[in-house]
Amino acid sequence: MTDYTTSGLTPEERYGIKIPSFNAIIQQSIINNWDLDALTDYKGPTLQYHDVARKIEKLHIMFESSGVEKGDKIALCGRNSACWAVAFLATLTYGAVAVPILHEFTAEQIHNIVNHSGAKLLFVGDVVATQIDPTKMPSLEGIIYIPDYSLVLSRTDKLTYAREHLNEMFGKKYPKYFRKEHVSYYTEQSPDELALINYTSGTTGHSKGVMIPYRAIWSNNDFARHVLGNIVQRGDNVISILPMAHEYGLAYEFIFEFTHGCHIYYLTRLPSPAIIAAAFGEIKPKIIIAVPLVIEKIIRKKVFPKIQNNKLRLLLNMPVISKKVNERICEQVVKAFGGNFYEIIIGGAAFNREIEDFLRKIGFPYTVGYGTTECAPIIGYSDWHTFEPYSCGRAAYHQQVRIASTDPENTAGEILTKGPNVMLGYYKDEEATRKAIDKDGWYHTGDLGTMDAKGNIFIRGRIKTMLLSANGQNIYPEEIEDKLNSMPLVGESIVIQEGEKLIGLVHPDYDGTEIAGLSHDDIVSVMEQNRKQLNAEVPAYSRLAEIRVMEEEFQKTPKKSIKRFLYQK
Repeated sequence: MTDYTTSGLTPEERYGIKIPSFNAIIQQSIINNWDLDALTDYKGPTLQYHDVARKIEKLHIMFESSGVEKGDKIALCGRNSACWAVAFLATLTYGAVAVPILHEFTAEQIHNIVNHSGAKLLFVGDVVATQIDPTKMPSLEGIIYIPDYSLVLSRTDKLTYAREHLNEMFGKKYPKYFRKEHVSYYTEQSPDELALINYTSGTTGHSKGVMIPYRAIWSNNDFARHVLGNIVQRGDNVISILPMAHEYGLAYEFIFEFTHGCHIYYLTRLPSPAIIAAAFGEIKPKIIIAVPLVIEKIIRKKVFPKIQNNKLRLLLNMPVISKKVNERICEQVVKAFGGNFYEIIIGGAAFNREIEDFLRKIGFPYTVGYGTTECAPIIGYSDWHTFEPYSCGRAAYHQQVRIASTDPENTAGEILTKGPNVMLGYYKDEEATRKAIDKDGWYHTGDLGTMDAKGNIFIRGRIKTMLLSANGQNIYPEEIEDKLNSMPLVGESIVIQEGEKLIGLVHPDYDGTEIAGLSHDDIVSVMEQNRKQLNAEVPAYSRLAEIRVMEEEFQKTPKKSIKRFLYQK
C-alpha cells in the first residue's frame, strides 16, 4: 500500500468528503427500481431489476455454499451481456473482489491474469470457454459458464453440490417468494477496501493489475451523478458498446446507469458500425459513451459520403446559406446516433482533428473526456456546452489535476492527478506502485499535456512514445499522426523512429481504394504526395523521411489503441 493511504488519515479526512457504502447504493437502486427494465441483450431477453436481484441472490447462495469467502477473487471473462453484469454485481455485493478480464485477450494472457490474481472462480463466455485450458490455471476451484451459470469445471465437491442443488436451496431460503425486503448486501468496511483488480491492456506488452478500491468506484459514480444526474432519468435507455471489463465501459455504460435506474442494452456480438448505427436508431439512447474509432467510422462511412457532393460544397461556401446547411447536416448526424441523446462523450484514445473540426463546425453535441484505468477512470471532463475544442475537459468532480511544468500553459509536462479516484496501487508490484503514486498521493499518468488558464487539459502525447530529434527537440508522434490520418486514403497510422529518421507506417483505407480502383503502386504514389504535404505543414524536426504502406491492419488493444511496441524497432 502506498504512503498516502497509510498516513493515519481516513479516506474522508484525506479527501474532505463523506464516502458512503457503494454496495448500499447498488442495493437501494435495485429496491427503488424493482419493476423497471434493467438489462437487455440486444435482440434478446430483458431482465428487470427484480430479476437481477433474484439472480444475484442465487449466485450468493452458490458462492457461500461452495466456500467462497469475503475478499476472495472472482474473475470474469466474456463479451458484454446481462449475465456478465449480474455476475459482476453478485461478486461485489457478496464481498468478493472482481477481476474483469477483457475477452479479446489471448488464452495465455487469461491464464496469466487468473493465476497472478489468485482467482478462486472464473466466469467465462461462450467463446472464451472454448479457448482456455483449465490445466494452465491449477488454483481455480471452478469455471462457470456466464450464459446460464452452469459449471464448465468443478474441482471441489462443495461447488458441484451447490450448483446441482441451487434451486432447491433457494426455495428453502425463500419458501414463498423473493421480495424487496430480502435484498441485503455486504457493506464494505472502509472506502479503501479493494473492490476489483483491473488488468491494463496497455500498449507496452506488460499487463499490470490495477487495484481499484470502493471509493474510486463510488467517486466516479458520484461524478457521473453530479454532471448527468439531472439529464439522464430513471427508465432512460442506454447502449453498452465498450467492454465492461474496461473501466471506461464499466463505469459509464453500466455502473452509473444501473445505480440510476436506467435500462441498459448490450450489443452482445462484435459491434460493427452498421450494427451500432441500427441499434442507435432503434434504442435511441439518452447518453452515448464511445471511443474515437467508433465515432470516426460512423462519420466517415455514414455521413461524409452523403455531404461530400458538389451541390452541398457549393452551398457551404455561401455565407448566408452555409449556417442553415450546417444545421441540417447536424440534424442528420444526430439522427444517425438515435436522435435522443444529450451528448456523446468520447474518450479512451486520441480524437482525430478532422472529425472534431467537422463536429464543431456543425454544432454537434460532443465532448472529449480523459481518464486512465488507474483512476477508474475519470480525470478530466467538461459538458459539451462549455467544452474547449481539442481539450479533454477540466479536472473532474472530486479530482485535482496539475501539470509538472514550470510553464503549464506553454510547455508540456507530465499530467498528475490526485483524489478519491486514484487506485490503491498495482497488485503484487510495490515498485511500480511507488513509481506511479508519490508520497503526497499524486498519480503520475505518464501522459504529457498543457493546461490553459481556465483549467482545460490538452494532451500532447505519452512520455513513453515521445521521440527526440537529432538536435534535441521533443517530437510527439500523436500530433503528426493526427495530421496524417486526415489525408487521402489513410486509414490509420503510427510514426516511428529509425536512427535519426522519422518513418510513417500507414494502413490504407482500403474501402476508399477499392472504390477508386487503385493499384498498390497508385497507393504508394498517393502516400508520397501525402508525405510532401505533411512535411510542408510541420516543423523541420517532425518531417517524415518515408511512408511505408502496411497491408495488414495494426494490432490494437481492446480500447482500440495501436500496440506501438510491436512496430517500433
